[in-house]
Amino acid sequence: MPLHPSSRLQEARRALADRLREIRRDAEISGRELAARCGWSESKSSRIENARTPPSDADIRAWCRACAAEDQTADLIAANRESADAQVEWKRLQRTGLRRLQESVGGLYRQTRTFRVYVSDVIPGLLQTAGYATALLSSIADFRGAPDDVSEAVTARMRRNAVLDDPGHRFSFVLEESVLRYRLCGPGTMSAQLGHLLGVMDSQNVAVGIVPFSARRTVWPMPTFTIFDDSRVHADTLDAAATLTQPGRVDLYARAFERLSQGAVRGAAARSLIADAVASLG
Repeated sequence: MPLHPSSRLQEARRALADRLREIRRDAEISGRELAARCGWSESKSSRIENARTPPSDADIRAWCRACAAEDQTADLIAANRESADAQVEWKRLQRTGLRRLQESVGGLYRQTRTFRVYVSDVIPGLLQTAGYATALLSSIADFRGAPDDVSEAVTARMRRNAVLDDPGHRFSFVLEESVLRYRLCGPGTMSAQLGHLLGVMDSQNVAVGIVPFSARRTVWPMPTFTIFDDSRVHADTLDAAATLTQPGRVDLYARAFERLSQGAVRGAAARSLIADAVASLG
């Protein structure tokens, strides 16, 4: 059973405290010496190391500086921020309806210059037709018991997806072949969705790769994730939406995307897989 959000938060804070303790020990200084170098009380060092007091960004900078570990500052600050807001419950996001959820990322989509999107389950939101989005969001609303504002949510998603038409944004998608085959809507709607996917592939600022069932893999299929420029990752799970900003973690997802991309086919080969999926609809 997934951890309660408060438990996840405490786990993240404990992990950060443990890393700070390790940095101090690697520097071979005591808690008292650390406190003296940072200009605070010894009890504050103890509270931070025992995860009783969350450190501020300034505290982390001072800690790393005192231990000659400035190269770890950025990762630790990002981890500290993630501990508070990376794991956001879908229930909390969706309690005011799916429309608000779509609109909440509109600004991020407009600001991002380069999108890297990997999907293993459904057609990515940016590439969805209104019909496919309606079927998917209806299923989500029913499963979550969210307010029924699917039509408004679909309108918001289509409005958000207009970013695809802006040549100032570049998009790279990697889809598992299973995405083309899962029946989340009727045959007609799915056929139209796959046709839309073929059309989008003609866009100069959009690259679509598909990992065939038959591909010899170097990495396994993974949960869906999106990388925004080189600074942020959204990784979704059943019970939470994780927002990752820690440089090391963003780099990990970037490397995963690169590996997954290597197994994808493009151009005529990708179009052939989509055409086969359309033909299978009967």
